[in-house]
Amino acid sequence: MKYIIYLDDIRIPNSLNNEWVSGQPEWTVVRSYDEFVAKVTEIGLENIELISLDHDLGDSAMNEWYTNVYRNYTLDYNNITEKTGMDCVKWLVEQWMDGAPIVQVLVHSANAIGSANMMGYINNYKHINRLKQDCVRWIVPHTIEPDIE
Repeated sequence: MKYIIYLDDIRIPNSLNNEWVSGQPEWTVVRSYDEFVAKVTEIGLENIELISLDHDLGDSAMNEWYTNVYRNYTLDYNNITEKTGMDCVKWLVEQWMDGAPIVQVLVHSANAIGSANMMGYINNYKHINRLKQDCVRWIVPHTIEPDIE
Protein backbone atom coordinates (compact mmCIF):
# COMPACT_ATOMS: atom_id res chain seq x y z
CA MET A 1 0.00 0.00 0.00
CA LYS A 2 1.31 3.45 -0.91
CA TYR A 3 1.64 6.43 1.42
CA ILE A 4 -0.40 9.60 1.64
CA ILE A 5 1.59 12.63 2.79
CA TYR A 6 -0.26 15.44 4.57
CA LEU A 7 1.69 18.68 5.06
CA ASP A 8 0.15 20.97 7.66
CA ASP A 9 1.60 22.75 10.68
CA ILE A 10 -1.47 22.44 12.95
CA ARG A 11 -4.22 20.28 11.46
CA ILE A 12 -4.60 16.51 11.70
CA PRO A 13 -6.61 14.80 8.94
CA ASN A 14 -9.54 12.61 9.95
CA SER A 15 -9.81 9.07 8.63
CA LEU A 16 -9.71 8.95 4.87
CA ASN A 17 -12.57 7.88 2.65
CA ASN A 18 -11.95 9.35 -0.77
CA GLU A 19 -12.01 8.29 -4.39
CA TRP A 20 -8.51 9.70 -4.94
CA VAL A 21 -6.91 6.96 -2.88
CA SER A 22 -7.18 3.19 -3.15
CA GLY A 23 -7.19 1.01 -0.05
CA GLN A 24 -7.32 3.82 2.52
CA PRO A 25 -3.74 3.91 3.79
CA GLU A 26 -2.99 5.97 6.90
CA TRP A 27 -2.03 9.61 6.60
CA THR A 28 1.64 10.42 7.13
CA VAL A 29 1.63 13.90 8.67
CA VAL A 30 4.56 16.28 8.32
CA ARG A 31 4.66 19.75 9.87
CA SER A 32 7.30 21.75 7.96
CA TYR A 33 9.31 22.02 4.76
CA ASP A 34 12.23 20.15 6.34
CA GLU A 35 9.99 17.31 7.57
CA PHE A 36 8.32 17.13 4.14
CA VAL A 37 11.61 16.84 2.25
CA ALA A 38 12.98 14.31 4.75
CA LYS A 39 9.87 12.11 4.70
CA VAL A 40 9.44 12.14 0.91
CA THR A 41 13.14 11.38 0.50
CA GLU A 42 12.92 8.53 3.04
CA ILE A 43 9.79 6.96 1.53
CA GLY A 44 10.58 7.68 -2.12
CA LEU A 45 8.12 9.23 -4.56
CA GLU A 46 7.53 5.80 -6.13
CA ASN A 47 5.89 4.77 -2.83
CA ILE A 48 3.60 7.79 -2.49
CA GLU A 49 0.07 7.80 -3.89
CA LEU A 50 -0.99 11.30 -2.88
CA ILE A 51 0.41 14.48 -1.33
CA SER A 52 -1.95 17.02 0.26
CA LEU A 53 -0.46 20.45 0.95
CA ASP A 54 -1.09 23.40 3.21
CA HIS A 55 0.50 26.71 2.25
CA ASP A 56 1.03 28.57 5.54
CA LEU A 57 3.47 26.70 7.79
CA GLY A 58 4.22 28.97 10.70
CA ASP A 59 3.54 32.19 12.55
CA SER A 60 4.80 34.68 9.96
CA ALA A 61 2.88 32.91 7.17
CA MET A 62 -0.29 32.95 9.27
CA ASN A 63 0.27 36.63 10.05
CA GLU A 64 0.64 37.34 6.32
CA TRP A 65 -2.57 35.44 5.65
CA TYR A 66 -4.48 37.34 8.32
CA THR A 67 -3.16 40.83 7.57
CA ASN A 68 -2.83 40.71 3.77
CA VAL A 69 -4.40 37.69 2.11
CA TYR A 70 -7.64 37.64 4.11
CA ARG A 71 -8.11 41.42 4.24
CA ASN A 72 -6.43 42.74 1.07
CA TYR A 73 -6.24 39.76 -1.32
CA THR A 74 -2.46 40.08 -1.61
CA LEU A 75 0.36 37.75 -0.65
CA ASP A 76 3.89 39.04 -0.11
CA TYR A 77 6.40 36.24 0.41
CA ASN A 78 8.89 38.82 1.72
CA ASN A 79 6.79 38.95 4.91
CA ILE A 80 7.14 35.20 5.52
CA THR A 81 10.27 33.99 7.30
CA GLU A 82 9.66 30.21 7.31
CA LYS A 83 9.37 28.02 4.25
CA THR A 84 5.83 27.48 2.96
CA GLY A 85 3.96 24.83 1.03
CA MET A 86 5.06 26.75 -2.07
CA ASP A 87 8.67 25.90 -1.23
CA CYS A 88 7.63 22.25 -0.96
CA VAL A 89 6.01 22.45 -4.40
CA LYS A 90 9.15 23.94 -5.93
CA TRP A 91 11.27 21.18 -4.37
CA LEU A 92 8.84 18.53 -5.58
CA VAL A 93 8.84 19.82 -9.16
CA GLU A 94 12.67 19.84 -9.08
CA GLN A 95 12.54 16.14 -8.18
CA TRP A 96 10.23 15.47 -11.13
CA MET A 97 12.53 17.41 -13.44
CA ASP A 98 15.36 15.17 -12.27
CA GLY A 99 13.35 12.08 -13.27
CA ALA A 100 11.52 11.17 -10.04
CA PRO A 101 8.01 9.71 -10.42
CA ILE A 102 5.20 12.24 -10.66
CA VAL A 103 2.57 11.76 -7.96
CA GLN A 104 -0.90 13.22 -7.45
CA VAL A 105 -0.78 16.48 -5.47
CA LEU A 106 -3.83 18.21 -4.01
CA VAL A 107 -4.02 21.41 -1.96
CA HIS A 108 -6.07 21.76 1.23
CA SER A 109 -4.81 25.21 2.30
CA ALA A 110 -7.28 27.87 3.44
CA ASN A 111 -5.02 30.48 1.84
CA ALA A 112 -6.66 30.98 -1.56
CA ILE A 113 -3.77 32.92 -3.08
CA GLY A 114 -1.14 30.51 -1.76
CA SER A 115 -3.28 27.60 -2.98
CA ALA A 116 -3.52 29.13 -6.45
CA ASN A 117 0.24 29.68 -6.53
CA MET A 118 0.93 26.03 -5.63
CA MET A 119 -1.67 24.60 -8.02
CA GLY A 120 -0.48 26.87 -10.82
CA TYR A 121 3.16 25.86 -10.37
CA ILE A 122 2.36 22.14 -10.46
CA ASN A 123 -0.19 22.41 -13.27
CA ASN A 124 2.18 24.54 -15.34
CA TYR A 125 4.87 21.85 -15.05
CA LYS A 126 2.32 19.23 -16.07
CA HIS A 127 1.05 21.37 -18.95
CA ILE A 128 4.55 21.88 -20.34
CA ASN A 129 5.11 18.11 -20.13
CA ARG A 130 1.73 17.29 -21.71
CA LEU A 131 0.37 15.70 -18.56
CA LYS A 132 -3.10 16.06 -17.10
CA GLN A 133 -3.34 19.28 -15.08
CA ASP A 134 -5.02 17.72 -12.05
CA CYS A 135 -3.70 19.62 -9.05
CA VAL A 136 -6.83 21.07 -7.44
CA ARG A 137 -8.03 22.35 -4.10
CA TRP A 138 -9.95 19.91 -1.92
CA ILE A 139 -11.38 19.77 1.57
CA VAL A 140 -9.86 17.36 4.06
CA PRO A 141 -11.91 16.85 7.23
CA HIS A 142 -9.55 17.54 10.10
CA THR A 143 -9.02 18.37 13.75
CA ILE A 144 -6.53 20.76 15.31
CA GLU A 145 -3.47 19.55 17.20
CA PRO A 146 -4.42 20.23 20.86
CA ASP A 147 -1.03 21.54 22.00
CA ILE A 148 -0.63 23.83 18.98
CA GLU A 149 -3.78 25.95 19.33
